[in-house]
Amino acid sequence: MRKIVLLVASTALAVLMCYVATGHGPTRAQEPPPAKPNFVFILTDDMRKDDLKYMPKTRALLGNKGMRFEKAFVSLATCCPSRATIMRGQYAHNHGVWFTKDTPDGGWQGYKNLGNEEDNIATRLHDAGYRTALIGKYLNFYDDPTTVPPGWDKWFAMLEVGATSTTDPQRYFDYDVNVNGTTRHFGTSESDYSTDVFRRQTRTFIDASLAQGKPFFAYVAPSAPHDIGPHEPPIPAPRHEHAFDGEQAPRLRSFNEQDVSDKPPHIKSLPLLTDAKIAEIDAFHEGRIESLQAVDELVQAVVGKLQAVGALENTYVVFTSDNGFHHGEHRIPQGKTQPYEESIHMPLLIRGPGVQAGTSTNKLTLNTDFFPTFTDLAGVTTPEYVDGRSLRPILEGTATPWRSAILLEQKKDPTASFSGIRTSDARKYIEYQDGFKELYELKSDPYELNNSYEAAAPPEGLPTRLQALKGCAGTTCRVAEGGQ
Repeated sequence: MRKIVLLVASTALAVLMCYVATGHGPTRAQEPPPAKPNFVFILTDDMRKDDLKYMPKTRALLGNKGMRFEKAFVSLATCCPSRATIMRGQYAHNHGVWFTKDTPDGGWQGYKNLGNEEDNIATRLHDAGYRTALIGKYLNFYDDPTTVPPGWDKWFAMLEVGATSTTDPQRYFDYDVNVNGTTRHFGTSESDYSTDVFRRQTRTFIDASLAQGKPFFAYVAPSAPHDIGPHEPPIPAPRHEHAFDGEQAPRLRSFNEQDVSDKPPHIKSLPLLTDAKIAEIDAFHEGRIESLQAVDELVQAVVGKLQAVGALENTYVVFTSDNGFHHGEHRIPQGKTQPYEESIHMPLLIRGPGVQAGTSTNKLTLNTDFFPTFTDLAGVTTPEYVDGRSLRPILEGTATPWRSAILLEQKKDPTASFSGIRTSDARKYIEYQDGFKELYELKSDPYELNNSYEAAAPPEGLPTRLQALKGCAGTTCRVAEGGQ
């Protein structure tokens, strides 16, 4: 009997082992897949790199707790083309949006008519299961009060109703928003201040996304520190009025440049700044940095919300700008669109999982890189049309070869249209459509005072490399940029 019992037991054990081995029996509980990371992308409007000095909360919460990118640039320093580049991960010569104004190749209508709304970072993340939101400014001359573009779960886009082809109005009070296809008006009370409204909407979106158990992507775009019209500075929140009374604009060595005889014709024709113009520049600067105080509080509120709901450790918070701004450098009283550092050099701070706190990098980065960075971190296939590259190796400290050059481009009138190349070893070479050329050695001439181009001795390698970048697309852009 004992032998029979043992035989039955051993047979049962063998059958059970076979049952388990073939995958039909109970197994040890599988580890759940890691949660996809969340993204909060905060994009200011016309903020130059050195404006970050006036945002202590942002520096403390993102810079000190994440990574500072010291060489972050945009390829075309104008609002709408730069935002199209962010959405599509492409240079302007590939996404086709060259202008801010409402033209076939500019503004929201140009972006839409070129098919860019159908495939971009929002549609890609949305299709991968992300809950997506656009909160704030979309694109210049966006005036559709009822339609929500593909790929967005929450649509809270400020309308530019009544905009003309020659103005670019920004609103801080008294504005309309397309809220998921319905127009909502915000008036002139203190609670209607647009940056504060966007702050509250972002926090609500985070709560709603977590309640649904979905990873999220929030594109948050306040108007600050953009002006409200030509020669009209931005409007700060009432609580920040007079916060920087008398603050002087930066006085770089290029401020009110005395000798511009080596500059292109559109710069050479600029007069020296008068005392009255300099006072206007200072007043403009004061309004700009006061308007950024509410953005500083927005960053603090977003980080605080993420921490309160336990999502901070799994969220990348990215802070940057669409282009820079001039405060009298090279006699340029206001504006952007130039190849000079004040136009193209951006603030960029990133905090998130795997990013070592308090670090910085001098790797050359571009606004083409945000799209592939988000898809890479989210485990989503990056489309072949993307020109940029993922910043993940930099964020994780594993980057080895990296790009050594970026393309600069601008399409305006012949004297101001240009293509240029800026290298990681601080050389900048610009070719204007009318044939004028500039060359700057930024290590010895960081303020671009001395155009060292000589027709008899053109810079070795740079013109040829620039030609490759001007015609690149997708993989060929990364090859032309180097490091791949």
